[in-house]
Amino acid sequence: MPIIGIDLGTTNSLVSYWTEEGAVIIPNNLKNNLTPSVISVNDNGEILVGQIAKERLISHPQLTVAVFKRYMGTKKTFQLGKYKFLPEELSSFIIRSLKQDAEIYLGEPIQEAVISVPAYFNDAQRKATKRAGELAGLKVERLINEPTAAATAYGLHQQKSETKFLIFDLGGGTFDVSIVELFENVMEVQAIAGDNYLGGEDFTEVLASSFIQQQHINRDNLHQKEYASILKQAEQCKQSLSQNVKGIMRCTINEKSLEWSVDRLDFGEAAKVLVNRLRQPVEKALKDASMKSDEVDVVILVGGATRMPLVHTLVSKLFGRLPACILNPDEVVALGAGIQAAMKERNAMLKEVVLTDVCPYTLGIAVAIRTGSGKPESGHFAPIIERNTVIPVSRVERFSTVYDNQKTINIEIFQGESRLTKNNIKLGQLQIEVPLAPAGEQSIDVRYTYDINGILEVEVIVLETGIKKQVIIEESPGIMSKDEIEQRMAALKHIKIHPRDRQENQLLIARGERLYEELLGKERIDIANALQRFESVMNQQDLREINKAAAILRMKLNEAEKE
Repeated sequence: MPIIGIDLGTTNSLVSYWTEEGAVIIPNNLKNNLTPSVISVNDNGEILVGQIAKERLISHPQLTVAVFKRYMGTKKTFQLGKYKFLPEELSSFIIRSLKQDAEIYLGEPIQEAVISVPAYFNDAQRKATKRAGELAGLKVERLINEPTAAATAYGLHQQKSETKFLIFDLGGGTFDVSIVELFENVMEVQAIAGDNYLGGEDFTEVLASSFIQQQHINRDNLHQKEYASILKQAEQCKQSLSQNVKGIMRCTINEKSLEWSVDRLDFGEAAKVLVNRLRQPVEKALKDASMKSDEVDVVILVGGATRMPLVHTLVSKLFGRLPACILNPDEVVALGAGIQAAMKERNAMLKEVVLTDVCPYTLGIAVAIRTGSGKPESGHFAPIIERNTVIPVSRVERFSTVYDNQKTINIEIFQGESRLTKNNIKLGQLQIEVPLAPAGEQSIDVRYTYDINGILEVEVIVLETGIKKQVIIEESPGIMSKDEIEQRMAALKHIKIHPRDRQENQLLIARGERLYEELLGKERIDIANALQRFESVMNQQDLREINKAAAILRMKLNEAEKE
């Protein structure tokens, strides 16, 4: 019974399996390789999936939904007629459709799949993807990062035994960059960076917004159907600009026919902010891998959005060469997932390839540290597994009580790159009892285990009693209700302004925060300590001392920047 590979995409999804000729894409019931990731409900309350649902985006926008992958791992719900769905439930309909296509094509039941996820998906998003597969009736024991899947597909076509790849993966809703090194039969991911809210859909939105602006349309006055029509025209125009120098958008608004002609230069200017956002993860991944752009042997474009000429131009400028386009960018992730599925079932036809991946985010806990006044200050982040650590991995760190006769220790689990937990994503928490003792005399060991699917397990042991607790992270991070947001905004208005809020000091702190996120190991700890000392001085509100501390911090940051 074969294991299938699934590329669950924001815009389109695909399914593949392994044959004697290699990985093969399985066509859907419409004989197309791509199944649009769109769900709709008809008048009879039936679920429509794929191309049919996509056609209803304009005609029945209130009963149709797309781009829901961006909300995987959140509590956001989508109302379609009498139904209300979570993102993973909508995704399960896509997966179920792909599963049925595979069963018809192969003539046998399918029970297991390898599913690809964006490399920058967090723990909650990965668990939601796994749940989506299970809701579709599949066993999902393996998730594979999309750029890693692409590298796997290209690795099997590579003639050289030693190659350094940079995977530039721009899909419909997410952007990932991975640096992968292939040596003999070992494929090792060196670094990952990305943006979960940047993709081809955003470039479509830019064209739609430009059209609305050029035609002097009031966005608030547009009906849902009218805006859906503009979006469709924008998508078609974007695709046209990949083949032609000019594209045209034509829409009927309020029974008035509107037309707008746009060329590649206009599009590039309108999308300048998005293009600049593409640069940052590339530079971050190269830095984390301690690699220069000219050391990369092959740049691979993945995802349909990489067909845009402005992406080719950006990549060519960054690396001084043309990117590789041997395989179809829409299909390469699905092919890699199919190869991984064959590896999982240990297919005899497939040569043994050892595949290693990395943790995309830093994982740690919230801690309290003693400031200059000697009082504990909560809200600081203590890394346990740093980003781009090879997985699977298990790391343990020891922490102690901060108060006399402390009864319990609350372990808050965070993910992110900021030194302050308020800027990171909370994944979950647990509480454990400790014997009464003076501050610092009771300790716990906190072990983080991160598996090949990107799922985190946390275990806490009290050293004196041997009491052990494990946490299953079920919370959806980053969710705030409308009331909570309004309460928070009201509270912020009443916060007293201290000297730390002066522009120069804000700039120093922001620069330090950025360097903290860019650096690893001892360098990031040095920056954290320097920022803590500076903030401690600022809290004293002595302008002369603040200026002295600012000069010292500036020198420290300059040194870190040079390094």
